[in-house]
Amino acid sequence: MTHTDLARDIFDRSHLTGEFTLRSGVVANEYFDKYLFESDPVLLRRIAEALAPLVPAHGVDALAGLETGGIPIAVMLSQVTGIPALFVRKEAKTYGTCRLAEGGEVEGQRLFIVEDVVTSGGAVLDAVGELRDRGAVVEQGVCVIDRESGGLKNLSDIGIELKALFTMTELKAAGAA
Repeated sequence: MTHTDLARDIFDRSHLTGEFTLRSGVVANEYFDKYLFESDPVLLRRIAEALAPLVPAHGVDALAGLETGGIPIAVMLSQVTGIPALFVRKEAKTYGTCRLAEGGEVEGQRLFIVEDVVTSGGAVLDAVGELRDRGAVVEQGVCVIDRESGGLKNLSDIGIELKALFTMTELKAAGAA
């Protein structure tokens, strides 16, 4: 299967039209429902296999999957790469371990961000700030879909090189083919 075949399959499985308010507050007339491609085990595996070459071969202690959509991708990517996964909450628990990230320690660890869809990059910006405050080194990451709304540049501005498997333009082109 080709990169274009994967893009078409993601488009076919998860592209919705209507009116959707994004996390950034922007109202969009089309939406990629990440949970539709993340809940399909075969498609999720194909996505992880396509993302794996974007993960550095050295210098990553753990994959940091962001709540909620980045977590299934990080788990499957962990299976494909053999790199442990952490599950990063939107905010630290106020009970039990009171951790921001579950699955291991973050202090002194080189973490690689895993996210599903990036628009403005706000969720990643928030998570990176919190992880860095806790002593993690965070410089790189991946997402499945870049909505091409400034997120990758916003992340670059704080020293995060985030690579997208697909842009919205690529997915829409594959869906139209």
